[in-house]
Amino acid sequence: MKKVIASILCFTMCAGMFAGCKKDDKKESETTGSQGDTTASETESQGDTTASETESETETSGEEETTTETTLMETYGTGSIEINMFAMSPEVPGMVKRFMADNADMASKYKVTAMVAANTNGAYVTKLNAALTAGGDGAPDIYVAEADYVLPYTQGDLSQFAAPYGDFIDNAEGKVKDAEIAQYTVDLGTNTDGKLVALCYQCTGGAMIYSASIAKEVFGVDDPAEVSKVVCGDKGNWDTFKEACKKLADKGYAAVADLGDLWNVCEKAATTPWVVDGKVNIDPQREAYLDLCKDMIDNNWCNETGTWNDAWYAAMKGQSKDPKTNNERKVFCFFGPAWLINYVMGNHSVDEATGFGDWRVCKPPVGFWWGGSWLVVNKKGVEDADKKEFLSKFVEWVTLDTSNTGLQYLWATGALNDKGTKDTVASNKVLAQVKGDMAILGNQDAFPIFIEATNFASAKAKSKWDDQLNGTFTDNAADYARGKIDKETAINNFKDACAEKGIEI
Repeated sequence: MKKVIASILCFTMCAGMFAGCKKDDKKESETTGSQGDTTASETESQGDTTASETESETETSGEEETTTETTLMETYGTGSIEINMFAMSPEVPGMVKRFMADNADMASKYKVTAMVAANTNGAYVTKLNAALTAGGDGAPDIYVAEADYVLPYTQGDLSQFAAPYGDFIDNAEGKVKDAEIAQYTVDLGTNTDGKLVALCYQCTGGAMIYSASIAKEVFGVDDPAEVSKVVCGDKGNWDTFKEACKKLADKGYAAVADLGDLWNVCEKAATTPWVVDGKVNIDPQREAYLDLCKDMIDNNWCNETGTWNDAWYAAMKGQSKDPKTNNERKVFCFFGPAWLINYVMGNHSVDEATGFGDWRVCKPPVGFWWGGSWLVVNKKGVEDADKKEFLSKFVEWVTLDTSNTGLQYLWATGALNDKGTKDTVASNKVLAQVKGDMAILGNQDAFPIFIEATNFASAKAKSKWDDQLNGTFTDNAADYARGKIDKETAINNFKDACAEKGIEI
C-alpha cells in the first residue's frame, strides 16, 4: 500500500525552524520501497505571508488518502531590491528571517519573497523548473534542491542556471576546506566542469541508532564503541551484524523494524551508480541487500512493519510485534542521520516508558548518508550587482560561516529553536567545537559519531537513475526474501526493467 500524505506532513512539521531532511512522502513504502527525502522542521514557520495561500485537495480512492497541496508566499525585509527565493518548506526562508534580524542593513535594503511549495507529486520541482526556464522577473534568484532531485540542478540540464560559488563568494574553495565541509555534499554540488554550484547546510551522514538496554542485556555492553565492535564490526560489510541478529533473536528481540530500514544504508553505501558507461551496474553493496533481506525474513530478524507508518513509529517507542506470532517484540536498532533521531524518533519515543533516553548512536556496519538540502544561486541573480551582495552574504552565512554567529554554529548549538535541539551541520569544524549531547540519547555526545559518519559517507553512487530503478530493485528483493522468486530471477527481473528503459545489459 502506498499512502500519499503530501504537503500536510511537510508543512505541519515545518511549523518549526531548521530540521534535517526527512522523506519524500510520495515515495512512502509499506515494505522496501525507495525512501526519499523531504525537509522537515521543528519549530514554528516564520515570516510574513503576503500572498494568499493556495490549496488544492485531491480525493483519491482505494488505499490512497486525501492530499492537500499548499503554496505559501512569504516576504522578509522592507527594502527596494527584490530577491526571489524558491523552497520546498519554510526551513530556508526561516533562515532568511533570522539573517534579516541579525543584519538590519540587509533588511532595510532588500525584500526577499519566498515561494514555498511542498514537492507532493513533484509540485515544487514543476514550479521551479518552469520558473527557471521562463526566466524574467519571476525566476528565482536563489533556490533549494533536495537530495532526491539535486543532480539535475548541479550536473544535469538545469545546471546551466546555477552560478558557481566562486562567482559570488570570495575564496569559496578555500572556505569550503577551512570549514571542513562534508565531502559527499561537495561532490553532489559540483557541476560537470568541476565547479561548486551548490552546498548543503546539513550533515546527513548516518549512524546506527540502538537501544542501550537491549545491547546490555544481549551483548553485555552498551558503550557505543563496544557495541559497534560487537554488532557492526570493522569489515565494511554485514557479516558481524548478522551474527548479532542471531543473538538478538535468541533473546526475543528483532534486529530492525523493517527491510526498508536496511535499504537506505545499502543504497547509499554503494560506490558505483546503477548505470556505468551506459550499462546496468549492480554495486556489491546493493547486491548484498538481496541476501540481507533473505536472511531477515527466513530467520525472522525483523518485524516487517513497513516504513513511515504507524507500525514503524510504534517500533520507535518499543511497541512493535513479531509478524510470526503477533506477540510484542521490541526492535533493537534503526539507521539514520541526526534528523531521524531529533524529528522522527523524538516525536514517538517521548518518555522513559517509550525508550526516551535509552537510545545511543554508534558507527554503522557500512557508511551511508540520507537526505539533505542544497542552496543554488541563479546566474542571472549574480549578474545583478545589487542582488549579488545579498546572495553572497546570505549563502555564505548559511553554508560557510563557522563563527559563533553563523547559521552552522547556531544550528549545531540549538540556538535556532525554542527547544534547544542540537543538530548536525555540514561543517565538521563547527561540529568539533560543539558538544552534541542529546537527551533522547541519554545525553550522549553524538557529534563525534556523526563526524565519523560524514567522513564515512560517499556520493559516488548517486545518479539520475535512482528514482526510476530503486523501487524496482527493492520490490524484487522483497519477492526474493519472501520466497516468491529465486535470486537469479530477482536480478534478471531488474535487468529486464533496465532494458525496457534503454539501458544496456
